[in-house]
Amino acid sequence: MLTPRRSVIIAAFVLTFFYLLRSSHTPKVPIIDPDPTQGSSESPPSKAVTANKQQTTGLTPDKPITSGMPGVHIQSLADKKQAVKQQTLADLSGKPLRQQLAYQFPYDVEGKFPGYIWQTWKWTPASGEFGENFRPSEASWSEMHPGFVHEVVTDQVAVHLMKHLYASVPDVLEAYSSLPLPIMKADFFRYLILLARGGIYADIDTAAIKSAADWIPEDVPRSTIGLVIGIEADPDRPDWNEWYSRRIQFCQWTIQAKAGHPVLRDLVASITEETLKRKKAGTLDSNHKSVVEFTGPAIWTDKVFAFFNNADYFDMSTSRGNITWENFTGIKQPKRVGDVIVLPITSFSPGVQQMGAGEDDDPMAFVKHEFEGK
Repeated sequence: MLTPRRSVIIAAFVLTFFYLLRSSHTPKVPIIDPDPTQGSSESPPSKAVTANKQQTTGLTPDKPITSGMPGVHIQSLADKKQAVKQQTLADLSGKPLRQQLAYQFPYDVEGKFPGYIWQTWKWTPASGEFGENFRPSEASWSEMHPGFVHEVVTDQVAVHLMKHLYASVPDVLEAYSSLPLPIMKADFFRYLILLARGGIYADIDTAAIKSAADWIPEDVPRSTIGLVIGIEADPDRPDWNEWYSRRIQFCQWTIQAKAGHPVLRDLVASITEETLKRKKAGTLDSNHKSVVEFTGPAIWTDKVFAFFNNADYFDMSTSRGNITWENFTGIKQPKRVGDVIVLPITSFSPGVQQMGAGEDDDPMAFVKHEFEGK
């Protein structure tokens, strides 16, 4: 006989069963957050980016504002929130590419940095053909970031992954498949995966010296930063343009980002548009000389500076001029520009013995690049 007491016991059992079933099927992504006060379950709901106005700030041990930087007024990226209206794929297909990408991959600066490490290579570490010279450096990323999802993505897997992530943005898929050189696709992949999923991208010939928990200064809330980049080249010589594409060149062998960051969105849109334009004109060729400008560090650097000087994100009314390479040359400590942390050359290029870079044991050395990937 079903008594009231038995009914309560049975109901409790059923509810417990469904709770456990749901929990076991809920994927959990490990997240980097060295500051336990950031992103806790008690924190207020995160806010999406809309009409964002930011500030340019230099980070030094004793000065919150670096002299010489344009006086740009800041509002947080999350100061304003605008409801996102649900749209169908048919509605989106007629929208500009940047708007499609913004809808598919919204940016939330207050969210945590996703605990992903993305690398690409011809083979995975499980393959016998994976180079022994790469094993220590590849393993260093997992050793320095326990609990992170660490993926070494092959060219074949990358194709399927892009189809999965960008199925609703066919122009991007067409551009990716149309790029004529593997190095161009490798460049494009890092921007695409960070835009869609966020985390850390690192070339296969890089080694982690310190955890990403150390990349952002302790006094900077991680809920205000969405992109961490480093300087690749700072050639203080008259003939710099014979050796490098830009006077200050940001490296793209290591990047940390939150998904949907506007720099990545603009970069992906620009590469897509230029690729399809050249394809239509029949000028999409395999000229290696164009790689740096087309998909490499030159266009990456240009898009970062374009973001720094974009009135859509920064209030330029009090600016004393554009942010240029002069604001970053010779820096020894991180600088903050809005929601971006710019690290000095030592951070991602220690031991190059030029351009003021420190050695591997320098306190600001975070990632070692061996320049062995081919």
